Amino acid sequence: MAMWGGRFQEASLEEFRAFNDSLSFDYLLAQQDIACSRAWAGGLLEGGIITTDEAKALDLALAELADEVSANPQLPLQTSEEDIHSWVELKLGEKIGVIAKKLHTGRSRNDLVATDLRLWSRLNAQLVQQALTGAIGALLNFARLHHGAVMPGFTHLQRAQPVLVSHWALAYVEMFRRDLSRIDDALKRLDSCPLGSGALAGTGVAMDRQALAQRLGFSQAARNSLDAVSDRDYVVELSACASICLTHLSRLSEDVIFFCSGEAGFFKLGDAISSGSSLMPQKKNPDVFELLRGKTGRVLGHLVAILHILKGLPLAYNKDMQEDKQGFFDLMNTWQQCLLVLATCLPHLSVNVERCRKAAELGYSNATDLADYLVSKGIAFRDAHELSGELVLKAAAKQVALEQLSLAELQEVSALISDDVYPALTIEAGMAKRSALGGTCPVQVGQALSAAEAWFETLAQ
Repeated sequence: MAMWGGRFQEASLEEFRAFNDSLSFDYLLAQQDIACSRAWAGGLLEGGIITTDEAKALDLALAELADEVSANPQLPLQTSEEDIHSWVELKLGEKIGVIAKKLHTGRSRNDLVATDLRLWSRLNAQLVQQALTGAIGALLNFARLHHGAVMPGFTHLQRAQPVLVSHWALAYVEMFRRDLSRIDDALKRLDSCPLGSGALAGTGVAMDRQALAQRLGFSQAARNSLDAVSDRDYVVELSACASICLTHLSRLSEDVIFFCSGEAGFFKLGDAISSGSSLMPQKKNPDVFELLRGKTGRVLGHLVAILHILKGLPLAYNKDMQEDKQGFFDLMNTWQQCLLVLATCLPHLSVNVERCRKAAELGYSNATDLADYLVSKGIAFRDAHELSGELVLKAAAKQVALEQLSLAELQEVSALISDDVYPALTIEAGMAKRSALGGTCPVQVGQALSAAEAWFETLAQ
């Protein structure tokens, strides 16, 4: 059933129809479209456009249709309607006859789809928030379980300084906390109802749009009809939130992939989250984390796509905007799925404590501690840095650790070095010194972990 056609004398070409129709993907908006229609029917009643009996008939039929869609979400696909809006109207006509034709009074598919998509975006953003919260909880559990373990920290993928495994995990907790706040911010700006904006110039029906907005759970009605029907910045914003969050997840995945490699061996994948090779019997592959890393590119692509769709559009609505949905639907689903998978997989990830510590002791990762020691003896840091580098060179030539150099060898570089240098070069001493807020000192990390856990508990309240 076409929602237009009075001024047309020829039927649409089948090729055009197939290219133009959107039901194959916008059927996902069925519940939102029905909710909008129920709210609109209420507004039509208040505006005196329909009678109480007509409003009741519309509402009952729409409620019945909502139940049918709940039972079978793919029900709209059993027809050949142009879009979800025409399908809803068709089904209403089958249920209550001519009364259904009154429902579209004063509204357009332009403001209807804009409202549908905002409602869908709000719902799915909230589902992502729940999944992200679960991922944060899994990371906090991982951090708590492995709090005492030491591992090498890296810059440029070169061993840098020792850190706690829990410090590493909490770094991603911080990233995900910001991602959570970005979704909150996006939801605030999304909280505006376009319905009642008409095609572009507003509705011709006497309608209390603020009351209409509140029926649909919005705090306010959109202030400008042109803007309301023609912008999808909330799609862009949520897509950007997803892209940032998935970038964080991709970095975490890259870390885990490297840490689980034979060359590192810091972490171990449980069998339940690993796969093997069809040829090489010894293989145990981190496929799940590689997929998490790979799906990030998919999400980033959807962000770029919606930006390109919008960048050259004049006001107001243009059919280009039909392309705002498929990629966005996939993006939101992928985002949620990735976070759910992370939360599921982290409990199956273990730490090889001994190998982590041994690796943390290699690569002269205590060279900075040696420089700090020299500073404590009154040497300027730049000079201490130079002297420490000379001792690294000396130790490397002998293929020994800094702490394995004799006192005499150390004093060849600086006479200020004494026996008290050796305790200063231990991993424990080096980490204990990094006790300022945000550092990897065990006490500081323990406090940070407890604070994060306390914050996490508030999310459930």
